[in-house]
Amino acid sequence: MSKINIAELTLAANTIRCLSADGVQAAKSGHPGLPMGMADVAATLWLLHHNHASAHPQWPNRDRFVLSGGHGSMLLYSLLHLSGYALPLDELKRFRQLGSFTPGHPEFPHTPGVETTTGPLGQGIANAVGMALAERMLAARFNPADADAFAPVDHHTYAFCGDGDLMEGVSHEAASLAGHLGLNKLILFYDSNHITIEGRTQLAMSDDAKKRFEACGWNVLACDGHDFVQIDKAIRKAKKSAAKPTLIICTTTIGKGSPNKADSHEVHGAPLGDAEVRLTKQALGFPPDEAFHIPGQVSEFFAARAKKLAAHHAKWRRNFKVWQRDNESLATQWKNAHDLTLPENLETLLPRFDPAKPIATRSASGVIMNAIAPHIPSFIGGSADLAPSTMTWLANSPAVSRADFSGRNLHFGIREFGMASVMNGIARHGGFRVFGATFFVFSDYARPAIRIAALMGLPVIYVFTHDSFYVGEDGPTHQPVEHLAALRASPGLTVLRPADATETAAAWQVALQNTRGPTALLLTRQNITPLDRTQYPGAHHLEKGAYTLYQSDPDATPDLLLIATGSEVELALDAAKHFTTANLRVVSMPSWELFEQQPQSYKDAVLPPACKRRLAVEAASSFGWQRYTGCHGQTLTLDTFGASAPFKDLCQQFGFTTQNLLTRIHALLNA
Repeated sequence: MSKINIAELTLAANTIRCLSADGVQAAKSGHPGLPMGMADVAATLWLLHHNHASAHPQWPNRDRFVLSGGHGSMLLYSLLHLSGYALPLDELKRFRQLGSFTPGHPEFPHTPGVETTTGPLGQGIANAVGMALAERMLAARFNPADADAFAPVDHHTYAFCGDGDLMEGVSHEAASLAGHLGLNKLILFYDSNHITIEGRTQLAMSDDAKKRFEACGWNVLACDGHDFVQIDKAIRKAKKSAAKPTLIICTTTIGKGSPNKADSHEVHGAPLGDAEVRLTKQALGFPPDEAFHIPGQVSEFFAARAKKLAAHHAKWRRNFKVWQRDNESLATQWKNAHDLTLPENLETLLPRFDPAKPIATRSASGVIMNAIAPHIPSFIGGSADLAPSTMTWLANSPAVSRADFSGRNLHFGIREFGMASVMNGIARHGGFRVFGATFFVFSDYARPAIRIAALMGLPVIYVFTHDSFYVGEDGPTHQPVEHLAALRASPGLTVLRPADATETAAAWQVALQNTRGPTALLLTRQNITPLDRTQYPGAHHLEKGAYTLYQSDPDATPDLLLIATGSEVELALDAAKHFTTANLRVVSMPSWELFEQQPQSYKDAVLPPACKRRLAVEAASSFGWQRYTGCHGQTLTLDTFGASAPFKDLCQQFGFTTQNLLTRIHALLNA
């Protein structure tokens, strides 16, 4: 081991401390404790080990760095600025201000160099697990068998976490999966300072982190988080791990450097105060009255490191060009995977469904997935232990395991929150188009990660089956009611509830083409008769969110609109065809979000403003439907919890029958 320069690292770490304290003080809000406590670990990692390229922040083979405790964002912003990223010092001075590139918690893609959005504790750990998993899977696909040959994929994922991260349940889910898979390129630094906002951790926590992570199959190392030699030694040892992820327990002092507030919860989430900032700088040997001071030597340290890393990056690019030349087919696959390129003939690859053969949309989805998978090698995913029920197993491919990462099927285990957070990490790493599946009612467990995916605009795909009370005998615990409204309330999430197998194929096409955010597919457990598209408009109209499916007299203004989604479209059609005394229009509305993106002229053509009598039909909460039904319209929806019974009995109980719908139509027309 080469001798490290203690004086150099000390000055760098103290610079990070002072920059962080100044940023929080200028904003008059923030969290200085974490950055000051982990500054020594950060300086050691970034100046000696972390391989990245500030001029090429999306370099595929960079090491990933995740700050799971996103409240300590000034640590990351200080590192990015010092390392040469496009984050000027003025942006550090504008910490937490409107329009700055230094928001209170790190946001991707808002700030150059930030790998993932963090702040909701625990999710960053799971994101890092997803990144490490993606690295192993890409290596299995693109690295040569010869260990001495150039390997295009060879990097680590580093993550910082704290006591709060480890208290959150998602950290347990993610750590368990990482240990099970043996993700040896994952190194997690635990900022063990025993402080949370309310006080010392002993108020609510007495876990043994070492035993916990060892039980999950991790290497566990320990070091004094302020001893540069110990930190460096631990990192070097962790990087040699051949079969396990590593947790490095760093014993630290929160707010280290502050004479009066270090090792106190007072420094966790509040500015030090002008007087204490001045005393801190004096104690660290910095000009007490100069804010955002960066010693020239520190700039030189980071510039020298950046130069070395630039050379490393340039060497990789030269080798990669040779690899591309010598591996033309793999190189094309690599480009398509990282660019999320789809087959030009995607629509022609979608299967056709026989109107004479009823099929659940979850089953149709499984057929569709296996039809497109051979043409999209980067298409991977799995379920939360429900593949036989969600129909999401990709045939002719093994499951990913610690012994073989070449497969396409992921066993996420019964870990919905962990699954969705790991998916975010896979998507952020790049190289894969990932899906995850579970019953729709359990989207509640995954929702915090769904929200972060929407915030980042990640193109992940959720397959939510068993989408209504038609689940039947499993009862109200498994019958979603309010879940559709909850997902629709999330900005940036596209929700698709297709009416039949053919619309499901169109929904998959839309989901794959949506690279600007996450997509949720809501699919039925019960069989539905596929519509004969020679008699009805093509399912490709799904891409507009809603379209006219049927009208008694298409040449006249309708007397009443029946607006339905999913399995209730079949019910609406049946009722409309039985009602012969009025001009009824049936609108299939699989996606509110896509419909709202259409020009007003199209929306008015589908839902004519002149037609005030409207009835929305959906086996879910009525919440939100008034935007389309208006003050004169009504809904046939479900605003109570379900019940345990055969689904046909539940249809009678809740009024989802042709006869009841006809009664509702008649009453509305005569109101």
